[in-house]
Amino acid sequence: MSHEDLYQKMADSVITGDAETSAALARQSLELGIAPLESIDNGFVKGIRVVGDRFGAGELFLPELVMSAEAMKAALAILEPELAKASTVRESQGSVLACTVQGDIHDIGKRIVCTMLSANGFSVVDLGVNVKIDRFVQEIKTRQPDIVAMSALLTTTAPNQGKVIKLLQKEGIRDQYIVMVGGVPTSLAWSKEIGADGYGENATEAVRVAKELMAKRRSKPAGAQPETLAPVPALGDAASSGGVIRAAASD
Repeated sequence: MSHEDLYQKMADSVITGDAETSAALARQSLELGIAPLESIDNGFVKGIRVVGDRFGAGELFLPELVMSAEAMKAALAILEPELAKASTVRESQGSVLACTVQGDIHDIGKRIVCTMLSANGFSVVDLGVNVKIDRFVQEIKTRQPDIVAMSALLTTTAPNQGKVIKLLQKEGIRDQYIVMVGGVPTSLAWSKEIGADGYGENATEAVRVAKELMAKRRSKPAGAQPETLAPVPALGDAASSGGVIRAAASD
């Protein structure tokens, strides 16, 4: 089997959501001496991008997307430790600190968004669900991410996204971060109302807008706040996946 054929099988395993095959192909690539980064970028990432595009177009549904995210996670669980051993560093698109806000324990949407961001070169730390406002802001100050991403599924918890932003403003550090929000009860109008920088409806949009916001940030003078873009992530109900650091289960 040629490397190109193997890469296609990797992509197909993610597209079909076959985690067992994804893991087996990842191991096979290592046995063949293929650099882990080559397998990730030329195989598995291509698959998850196809899945994201199809989901965004309404051709796939949430259960299928979850299965594909799990397949991606299975492959990365094998390949990323080898990357670290080889001291191979992927070009970073930026760092993301994500959570489901205080009072909300929903996980699936954030999990998919985190997986897609990680697959596209972002360094992601997921703090889990029901993360208290004060604790999240403290983690932001400690970790200094480029992007702060907050998920909420319930109309009763969505206001906590705005409370985090207000606390960042009170601390005088709001403009240091790109803030992205998402979830079923949120909208572009909501993101503007609470002072977020971006909002979106699915994981594909999360990646696209995160990249655009980072590009705008890099092109502006230090301290300048990024312009609001639409859409951004369906961080709307959430967890962590392949390549995503699970910092805490919940709070």
